Amino acid sequence: MTQPGAIDVPVNTPARRDRALVVGAASVTVVLWASAFVGIRAAAEDFDPGPLTLARAVVGSLGLALLHSVLRARGARTGGATPQRGRLRDAPRRVLVGIVLWGVAWFGVYNIALNAAEHHVDAGTAALLVNLAPMVTAVLAGLVLGEGFPRRLIAGMAVAFLGVVVVAAATSTGRYDAVGVLLGIAAAVIYGTAATFQKRLLQHVDAPTMTLVGCLAGTVACLPFAPELVRAVAAAPASSVLSVVYLGVFPTAVAFTTWGYVLSRTSAGRTAATTYAVPAVVVVLSWLVLRETPPALALLGGALALAGVAVATTRRSSPARPAPHLETR
Repeated sequence: MTQPGAIDVPVNTPARRDRALVVGAASVTVVLWASAFVGIRAAAEDFDPGPLTLARAVVGSLGLALLHSVLRARGARTGGATPQRGRLRDAPRRVLVGIVLWGVAWFGVYNIALNAAEHHVDAGTAALLVNLAPMVTAVLAGLVLGEGFPRRLIAGMAVAFLGVVVVAAATSTGRYDAVGVLLGIAAAVIYGTAATFQKRLLQHVDAPTMTLVGCLAGTVACLPFAPELVRAVAAAPASSVLSVVYLGVFPTAVAFTTWGYVLSRTSAGRTAATTYAVPAVVVVLSWLVLRETPPALALLGGALALAGVAVATTRRSSPARPAPHLETR
């Protein structure tokens, strides 16, 4: 109860605003990464895994360069600190090497492995395999980053993964082979490892700069596929080319920027857990965009995945504390 003459002071307003921004950025990431599966399906018939990865990285690098310039100009006008000019240049050389290796692994090797896996397994099996990645991230973050293994995170991830299993079972056609399974597992391990070490590297450089440099590194690593890409672009219909442009601008440039923002402000385990919502969103997007009516079991799996994400990414509420106040004399 407030004492007479007391003036209530708003509690944690900046923290609430920051949390809203993190939730918004995570939501954008999930929706755009889910849309990538639709875009890949639209382009896969005309672009092999290597050329598709290079095209996505080239367009993504251009988009990231534009975003980086806009953010830097906005920061200069408002006095903000993100991204800071010269911050990467001042970082230790091992950090730059780490960012380059991270970019080659995630923007290059991961995408090639995932695109190749989808040529050997059906979409449901691919989704199941790639969603091993958040578990890899949670384990590595607990062991390497010292984040531990919070009960709510582990329980939520278990429920979410069960939802992914249900979605995969509902959408699987039974088409898979050992090569595809191994490629899918490799993609998941690369994803989980890259996410974990990105969190550590973000201690030394801002997220937009790291994402841009990493994507450029991935682009350079994929340049051997350039001749194939030129031939593919010349032969592909406009719809497939537009799908590739979409993949580069939105699931790559925009989504990796929002992902880096979230990862720099919360734990790697919780950030990775949000991606368990991707299969649920894929089901909805396939329904809306591709006119594919999802089985009832897929909807159930999507609901389970979303429930698991909610459990994994929220903290137990603490008892309400009296609001601080200033007394007037």
